[in-house]
Amino acid sequence: MGENYITCREANGSINISEDVIADMVRNAIVEVEGVAGLSNTAGAEISDLLGIRSLTKGVKVQFVDEKIVVDTIITIAYGSNVVKVAQNVQDKVLTTVQMTTGLEKVEVNVHVTGIAF
Repeated sequence: MGENYITCREANGSINISEDVIADMVRNAIVEVEGVAGLSNTAGAEISDLLGIRSLTKGVKVQFVDEKIVVDTIITIAYGSNVVKVAQNVQDKVLTTVQMTTGLEKVEVNVHVTGIAF
């Protein structure tokens, strides 16, 4: 992922943002959401293959697809939390963070809940 950049073409040139930079911002945003126990460092082989995540310890994948930023997150939820509400809060927080920091409006956020932390 280190060599992949999201490129914004401007009148004066282009702006290149590393996918790793966006992934770091997403990780920081996720841990601020109440009910999130953490980013999952274990996921089924099917999920990791589907998402193409090389390092499962990171729990975030960022891609630039068809002029849109696509973010996939793999999280664990704290026991006693409403899973759907926490996932929606993660989705909203990540969406807002990516839009505010990149200036791009076309953002898709997929939240994958892989477990409950007791």
